[in-house]
Amino acid sequence: MQASFAVHAAAAAGIVAAPSLWPWALGGVLADHLALTAAGLWPRSTLLGANWVRLPPAAHARREFAITIDDGPDPEVTPRVLDVLDREGARATFFCIGARVAARPALAREIARRGHAIENHSQTHSHRFSLLGPRAMAAEVAAAQHSIAAAIGEPPRFFRAPAGLRNPFLDPVLCRLSLTLASWTRRGFDTVSGDAALVRRRLLGGLGAGDILLVHDGHAARGPAGQPVILEVLPAIIAAARAAGLAPVTLRATL
Repeated sequence: MQASFAVHAAAAAGIVAAPSLWPWALGGVLADHLALTAAGLWPRSTLLGANWVRLPPAAHARREFAITIDDGPDPEVTPRVLDVLDREGARATFFCIGARVAARPALAREIARRGHAIENHSQTHSHRFSLLGPRAMAAEVAAAQHSIAAAIGEPPRFFRAPAGLRNPFLDPVLCRLSLTLASWTRRGFDTVSGDAALVRRRLLGGLGAGDILLVHDGHAARGPAGQPVILEVLPAIIAAARAAGLAPVTLRATL
């Protein structure tokens, strides 16, 4: 951000000192804006602030990995996901939409009661999130903090942007709310693909200690039989992880 401000200042000074250089100054500013946009459109980028794409080194050394589940809670899918996790003896991190938590606080409390973590995935999951200004972005994140804390009695400690897309205004908001941005190591694209085998390959290819995997209970794609894909892939993920000597943990358990 400091470099970005410097580019703008240098462009303004250059135009004042030598008006004929305005094409170069304008080009520099446009290049700067393109770089910032690209950083925001790359979910795993750390150019706009700290961003967890893997678990910390200590968790890696303990052979831990994380299953993160986005876009819930969903009244039909989430209870079945919880049953799968119970049956497999696994813990997961649920990045929940604040408005959905507010609409179904009992389901959010059930997620927490079963030993899982609930984190902030914005209040409305707006597809325009990465286009918001600082005040609107702060309102989205803070509203979800309030909705989740009101439902389960404690505020989230992690934030994940809708679709992972953000802009330079997000990092100061997260700092003020003591939130850590978390993306993922790999994702299954299970909101758009109903092919469970393909989703499993995307998630399990190269699976290793420290990985953060992303699946969805909300907006989950359905397989040919109408089954949410997450219900088909979760047991396979956990079984493959255990065969590799990996233990599933929540993000906050690794802090």
